[in-house]
Amino acid sequence: MALTDTAIRNAKPQAKPYKLADEKGLFLLVQPSGGKLWRLKFRDEPGNPKRVEKKVSFSADPGS
Repeated sequence: MALTDTAIRNAKPQAKPYKLADEKGLFLLVQPSGGKLWRLKFRDEPGNPKRVEKKVSFSADPGS
């Protein structure tokens, strides 16, 4: 599911952090403080069966 600008702007803080997921590992992490952080979940070494899941943060959502 693709995230829309409206869905991102309307994401309200809750008691615990939660994710609004897009496709292929991209998600927006919404913090209880109201902060929003873009993250990407991925696995490196595509041929390695023991590859480890990693996450990288891009930047805070400029609209928050």
